[in-house]
Amino acid sequence: MSKKTKVHQLGEGAHKCDAKLRVIGNGDIDVNVVRAERCDALSVAKTYRIEQCGFSMAKVEAAETFQLKSIDLLQWQTKPARPPAKGKIKTVTSDIYANVFISKYRAETLPKQLEVEETAQMGTLSTAKVPLSKLKQLTAHPLVRQVALGQGLRDPNPVISTGKFSNPGPIIREVKHANLHKNGKGVLVGIIDVQGFDFAHPDFVVNGKTRFEAIWDMGGEADGTSPQDYGRVISRTQMNKALAANVGAPATQLEPQSQMDFGSHGTHVASIAAGNAGIAREATIAGVLISLGPEDGDRRKSFYDSTRIAHAVDWLMKVGEDLSMPVSINISLGTNGHAHDSSAPINRWIDAWLATPGRSVCVAAGNAGQEKAETPDDVGFIMGRIHTSGKISAAGLDLDIDWTVAGSDGRDYSENELEIWFSAQDKIDVSVRDPAGRTYGPVEPLEFIENQRLPDGTFISIYNDLYHEANGANYIGIFLSPNFKAAKPIGIAAGQWTVRLHGRDIRDGRFDGWIERDDPSPLPPEPEQPRRWRFPSFFSERSNVDRSSISTLACGERVVAVANLDKARESINVTSSQGPTREGRNKPDIAAPGTDIVAANGFSSPADAWVGMTGTSMASPFVCGTVALMLATRPELTAAQMIGIIQRSATPIVGKSFAWENDAGFGQIDPASCVLEAQRLNLPRKDRTQ
Repeated sequence: MSKKTKVHQLGEGAHKCDAKLRVIGNGDIDVNVVRAERCDALSVAKTYRIEQCGFSMAKVEAAETFQLKSIDLLQWQTKPARPPAKGKIKTVTSDIYANVFISKYRAETLPKQLEVEETAQMGTLSTAKVPLSKLKQLTAHPLVRQVALGQGLRDPNPVISTGKFSNPGPIIREVKHANLHKNGKGVLVGIIDVQGFDFAHPDFVVNGKTRFEAIWDMGGEADGTSPQDYGRVISRTQMNKALAANVGAPATQLEPQSQMDFGSHGTHVASIAAGNAGIAREATIAGVLISLGPEDGDRRKSFYDSTRIAHAVDWLMKVGEDLSMPVSINISLGTNGHAHDSSAPINRWIDAWLATPGRSVCVAAGNAGQEKAETPDDVGFIMGRIHTSGKISAAGLDLDIDWTVAGSDGRDYSENELEIWFSAQDKIDVSVRDPAGRTYGPVEPLEFIENQRLPDGTFISIYNDLYHEANGANYIGIFLSPNFKAAKPIGIAAGQWTVRLHGRDIRDGRFDGWIERDDPSPLPPEPEQPRRWRFPSFFSERSNVDRSSISTLACGERVVAVANLDKARESINVTSSQGPTREGRNKPDIAAPGTDIVAANGFSSPADAWVGMTGTSMASPFVCGTVALMLATRPELTAAQMIGIIQRSATPIVGKSFAWENDAGFGQIDPASCVLEAQRLNLPRKDRTQ
């Protein structure tokens, strides 16, 4: 490729944007409108259909007599309306907004003239909502060091147990030494989750009143109660009023949320951590619903990314402060982007909160641990195989990575992303070969290919960067993008894409790569066309390395990362993601029961009030509830102390030792022992001075 550096609409400040943001920021606005349908960190401000009758666009925009109708661009592209007899119809998008993390040189607020809405701040790091049209202006400002797109959140996909279930009974998750831990009384358990919180479920109601202090519905219609300019907060008073109304309608219908899914994931998780039959059954509960907003069919109007996690943590910590309570938070959501070494902005944000005593965050390790099919019809490995690693032993040598793109009709209609991280000591060239045998690159350090159109009409972007701002490591990013602008979308060619790494200058040679996942989902059907799907890509069995598949959110320094224990089999569930982190830290920390866990079935009938689910999503709230008991025993515990106690109190998995294991952490959590160890810190120290 040419040695010249391309500078597109982002200008010279493009290097301040992370790779994904560069692909978007230097992309076509019409493409980005459609891209926002799947990119969780993008939204469309307004899309209009403007009927022109011989006037210039400037005049049309200023005229009050012309008809402006909000439309769905995807529908407009596939099913255009009949144009008026005179003039023509033109589609205009006012702007595309991106949720980002901004790293700054100083802990200052950006000037208002940048027209960038900073939504929260943590030291020199802030979250912001940025119009793409202002991104060039933002990166040119001397206060700005780096701008990173929010990481999309993967929807939890627990396995639902078959059969009917009755109340699990309080004894199931009862923890000894209630005189010490008081069943979590005086502690706030915060649940950041999806699909709604059934505050009226019997597992959360005592004497006709809910145990929820508040629910922040991020997708709800803004009414001034939210800490941000989106969503609404439902208070305990409002929930109890709905419970007392007794007008024949369910209380959750009287105080509705933007998501109230049958079998609600958030309800099930909250039930395990702090329901009446949960671990911390007298704790106060607060929920944050990470929601896509009302079911209006327009995904492009909402955000669903890691900046929302930052805002959720901020709010829950504030609720704890207002109640004068220590806080134990659970996050059973995940993402696979970035370096898996705690340097991602969301990791830094959460770790900063956890520097203060009396706070803890438990995170599900993820469900990407399955590396191959267990039965002939088992395709579970598709949700695994997200990690590869290897070593280039010397300069001049090549190493190939097999990257499989899946598609139901030979095409994948989702974007595919692969990130490779390696030592700053090394310099590596990269090239990509498509299924047809065409090669793109090599791309040398400090070179890139950006939004290059392939012969089939799709696009490829390759970046080879040195000394990443977040961690000083070197970075390669590869992005395959469908052609969203075509009259009929063109998906990525399915099959094996080969990534070749060439050692230019090798001192260490080790590398790790992760695929940022999208979830399998059907595309809208088209007349007389076969059903089309978006599928996640994955590494071949040859290239996949099962370890280090742990979710990015679980890689934080101070969070508790939790694996899924299949208690019946006395082993770790095959789907549970594994550690360590990229730089070798011991994550996950602990394993907890997460297989066939019976808890509240949200928004269900009394006959179906309980359901069994499997996943690290179920294991993490078990630990979150245990932490609440520890904080009730000793509220001044630091996050680091709680991790230490959890590790020390663990019991080995059958056949294992006390040593850390990449799938089980330090073993199975023992809640009673955790409480006793926490209590031990309350005892007076013995002076042995002679």
